[in-house]
Amino acid sequence: MKDVHVAPLDPDRERAILDATLELLSESGYDRMSVDQIARRAKASKATIYRRWPGKPELVADVICGRLDMGSPPDPDTGSLAGDVSAFFRELCAVVERKHTLIIGLSSTLVSHQELARTLRAHMPSKDLSGVEAMLARAVERGELAGPVAAGRLMAVIEALVWHRMIFVGPPFDAAFVEESVTGVLLPLLRAWPAQSQN
Repeated sequence: MKDVHVAPLDPDRERAILDATLELLSESGYDRMSVDQIARRAKASKATIYRRWPGKPELVADVICGRLDMGSPPDPDTGSLAGDVSAFFRELCAVVERKHTLIIGLSSTLVSHQELARTLRAHMPSKDLSGVEAMLARAVERGELAGPVAAGRLMAVIEALVWHRMIFVGPPFDAAFVEESVTGVLLPLLRAWPAQSQN
């Protein structure tokens, strides 16, 4: 993550400001939330906030990157590709479901506020895909995949499935959704991609 901050701040004070921002985002949304409200909720001055963040977009981007990033679940090792992908996908769905309401609200906000969207894109941390890479490497070693698969390619499809479910269908991210996604989409793609690269 690129540093969006302009001055150091006491850790307790920073946590209070970030907590207040997250609470107000959930309660009021981005449009109706003001720096004045954040300052009052955090018992901090506006000057303190502006010493740390240039404006509301940077502050909200910091909250999203630090508190709402879906991240990558721990690397499962179930002994099979199907088991690993199912466990990984199930855990990611659980993370998203816990944050569903706030993520949905922010999704619509990002569409209508390009400044916030640009700020978030500039400062979003790179995903740690080492667990996905290890999972796929084990599948190659076991002979379940004919060749290597890029972890980023798999994650792009996984995230597309999860975001589509979250925005257009909504929770729950139940066992049937996991089974359909893994068996009907992810495993066939994982088995087809190495063959495509060899042609």
